[in-house]
Amino acid sequence: MPKDQAWLDEVRPSPYADQLSQGFRRLRFSQALEREYRASILEESFELKRIALSVAALIWLALTVFDMAVVPASHVSWVIAIRVLALAVLLVCAFFIVQRRYRHLWLPLSMTCILVLGVGAAMIVGVAHRADPDYPYEGLMLVSMAAYFLVGLRLSEAVVCSLVVLLAYVLAELAAGLPVPKLLNNVLLLTFGNLIGGVGCYLLEHKSREYFLVSRLMRLLAYHDSLTGLHNRRSFNRQFERLWRQAQRESKSLALLLCDIDHFKAYNDSYGHQAGDVALQHVGALIQQAARRPLDMGVRLGGEEFALLLFDIAADEAVRRAEALRQALEQAGISHRESASGKVLTMSVGVAWLSPDSQPQLSQLYEQADRALYQAKASGRNQVSV
Repeated sequence: MPKDQAWLDEVRPSPYADQLSQGFRRLRFSQALEREYRASILEESFELKRIALSVAALIWLALTVFDMAVVPASHVSWVIAIRVLALAVLLVCAFFIVQRRYRHLWLPLSMTCILVLGVGAAMIVGVAHRADPDYPYEGLMLVSMAAYFLVGLRLSEAVVCSLVVLLAYVLAELAAGLPVPKLLNNVLLLTFGNLIGGVGCYLLEHKSREYFLVSRLMRLLAYHDSLTGLHNRRSFNRQFERLWRQAQRESKSLALLLCDIDHFKAYNDSYGHQAGDVALQHVGALIQQAARRPLDMGVRLGGEEFALLLFDIAADEAVRRAEALRQALEQAGISHRESASGKVLTMSVGVAWLSPDSQPQLSQLYEQADRALYQAKASGRNQVSV
């Protein structure tokens, strides 16, 4: 956890900053963040799962050749049967894992692979020990290490898989009649191996969670305004064209509202910059509330300039939304004794609307909104112009 957390205040309010400040020694976030983290880790571990499955299949086949060479003929058929069955299950799981449309099955399938390999290996050791007590059992450690480090499982999931494998080994050895002193020695070694793997997995997951929070905060700093929490100009420029392309594909309209707080420099000079920041935050909250639909976008372009991008909206509805936004600020009653537009803080709004049927240039939307805003300010401010 970062020792100097003063920088977190720059990105608050933010659930990522709050969680990073509170800590997560039990490897748990708040409910919403936990879901987001798990979805992120699941996606990021996709390539890791593919590689791990390929390596596991190759090692499993190589061990099959090893068994044919060292296991007595009286027991080799059972060993080969277990390996073939486990390999078949592994390949079926791999088939579904490598296809992204079965993403919701990735976690249970990954745990199934570990359990099939681990329980299968435990059964093979038990069968082999009936004829040869010196048959190596340490391969079970490889399965546990795979659960902790190579499959992208979280600590709790890896621990469950490894304990099930260890229990399966104990049962297999008891059924094989392995002497208790030797069994205890083997279990002790496997237990310590799991303990080391568990500690390592805990540290890795802790760092993974910390990286998740910090990377999300860096994204906020890069694409969001730290004062209001709205998207910044960089984010606006990045998303503007993408949303327009989507609107064209889906034959949806797009409206842009450019907002400018009236006489804001005079407000800052009269009330001070701290009061100015509070006023900007209030306007930002109004913009954020207006951008309530998933594809709507509230933006602070800089200073006292804001924008509201509305997806799939009729022209008259866009005008009503602009007027409601203007009225909301006026009705907030934030005193502005230096304003020539009234006794309270107000804003001017320019509205532009584009339909994909007209095949216009995207730049026209911003130019027309900017022209409408200029007209609203030239006509006395505190009004909406289209």
